[in-house]
Amino acid sequence: MYTQALNAGPEAAERTIEDAAILARFQERIDAEERIEPNDFMPAAYRKTLIRQISQHAHSEIVGMLPEGNWITRAPSLRRKAALLAKVQDECGHGLYLYAAAETLGVSREELIDQLLSGKAKYSSIFNYPTLSWADIGAIGWLVDGAAIMNQIPLCRCSYGPYARAMIRVCKEESFHQRQGYEIMLALVRGSEAQREMAQDALNRWWWPCLMMFGPPDADSRHSEASTRWKIKRFSNDELRQKFVDATVPQARYLGLTIPDPDLRFNEETGHWDYGAIDWEEFRQVIAGNGPCNADRMAARRKAHEDGAWVREAACAHAAKSRVRAAA
Repeated sequence: MYTQALNAGPEAAERTIEDAAILARFQERIDAEERIEPNDFMPAAYRKTLIRQISQHAHSEIVGMLPEGNWITRAPSLRRKAALLAKVQDECGHGLYLYAAAETLGVSREELIDQLLSGKAKYSSIFNYPTLSWADIGAIGWLVDGAAIMNQIPLCRCSYGPYARAMIRVCKEESFHQRQGYEIMLALVRGSEAQREMAQDALNRWWWPCLMMFGPPDADSRHSEASTRWKIKRFSNDELRQKFVDATVPQARYLGLTIPDPDLRFNEETGHWDYGAIDWEEFRQVIAGNGPCNADRMAARRKAHEDGAWVREAACAHAAKSRVRAAA
């Protein structure tokens, strides 16, 4: 880069040296565990990476309301209904926190939502699977939220301040959701044989998608190296996946449920649980939009957006009138 700039002239070479020094100082701040705030200098690639990650996280929280919302009217008791309502409301709040964090990077919420509705932006693959029984609500809380916690607790130490601060409350609430899901599974396995079979069936269907939820293997991940260097991420996809397996297998054993992996073995040398091969072709198909519920999830979000158009229009009209009165 320096040689090319030098050939282009001394002014270009001087700008290249200056830019390199600015980038070096930015990395020094990252390495020193300093928080980057919205008005601070940041490389364009750092900003772009954050917008991609935070917006995908926000979209996942919003789309993630759908599989659980499907069971609010069918919850087996008033207590379960109230808890599930509270959880779905929490997920909506998480999405709002995260959209607000993304907006500090100079992108509008409307732009982010348009990207989701157009299919340009992605959300977590896990939310493209159906909830076929009440046990799925327990499995989502136990496994999906458990995996989310594993991924999100390190984000509380993310180098970007607004994202890190938003994650503190998110993680506290996700921890409650995980306990709620585990308690549902515990009630099922202590119930009738049919309830126990329902719990095992839910585990069978959600286990592998939850492992995929951490993202592709490190060797195939395009963003991990830069995200780790900038301390947006603290652990790689494979490291987080292993942490999740190590934490979850003992919980399944306590429940008396069987992890649907014939290759699952405890490795005495490493102190970790070895697990079988993940079907990454299934993951790629779901990400590409070919999962069991991709079309249904996007149709539901588009309908909700269209049905809410009058609210947005009314709010804008009210804001315009307020500005006029204030200026008068």
